[in-house]
Amino acid sequence: MGSEDTRWLNEREQNLWQIIREFIWQFPSAMDRQLSQDSAMQSGEYSVLAVLSESKETSLRPAEVANELRWDRSRLSHLLRRMEAKGLITRCSDTLDRRGHQIGLSEQGWQAIREAAPLHVQFVRQSLFDSLTPAEHAALETALPKILAAITPREPESVPAD
Repeated sequence: MGSEDTRWLNEREQNLWQIIREFIWQFPSAMDRQLSQDSAMQSGEYSVLAVLSESKETSLRPAEVANELRWDRSRLSHLLRRMEAKGLITRCSDTLDRRGHQIGLSEQGWQAIREAAPLHVQFVRQSLFDSLTPAEHAALETALPKILAAITPREPESVPAD
């Protein structure tokens, strides 16, 4: 695709893109700072603890956690090792597949998420919701799923054999 074929952003789109880009760069850092200062944990650790604490099951397979977080399994694997060493999670053999294992919250993990959640929710509320009107909430609720769908990798379509 050459430059002449490019659908360049107009001025309004360019300005919006710069705001979105700034948000994408700054919000994760702000969230990491909040979790680190208030709860002495990383956002990845909080995310795993949240998935495990919100699950109806007492333990999950690592692949289920990775899928829920939309993370690569190797990223999760390294994090789980560190979390296990800190005593936040436990691992046990998978009863259905003896080759695999399941992870669950340890008592220390439950305590960590219970203590971190109120301050984290306060951060999310103050930084994302309190400054927006209900109409702006609705606009994000409509727009963000569409953006996520546009960037989600799609399975390649199978080509029928001749």
